[in-house]
Amino acid sequence: MKDFFQRVYLIVSMIPEGKVTTYGQIAKLLGEPRSARIVGWAMKAAPSGLNLPCHRVVNRLGELAPEYAFGSKQLQRDILKAEGITFKKDGSINLKKHLWNADEILKSSYINE
Repeated sequence: MKDFFQRVYLIVSMIPEGKVTTYGQIAKLLGEPRSARIVGWAMKAAPSGLNLPCHRVVNRLGELAPEYAFGSKQLQRDILKAEGITFKKDGSINLKKHLWNADEILKSSYINE
């Protein structure tokens, strides 16, 4: 499990500013498409010293993380808005515009080693 978490953190560290990804997309990149919840656990357990852009990980609907993740959804929203992320009227992120295309990661063998 520890290795899985480390691989999650590696992917999260690569998410560029102005883009988001989903728990499911990270799981798929790791070759574990049914492990989105475990990705969520990894995110909750992420050491603060890694300085990961955890705010860029959202659910499959583009909804923000649960309240406990950042102290409030508003904080996550404010950080994302400052990076240029736009939101739909329902408060979710416009994934068509901001979803990270991580194809270059799939070509990297070191993610799944």
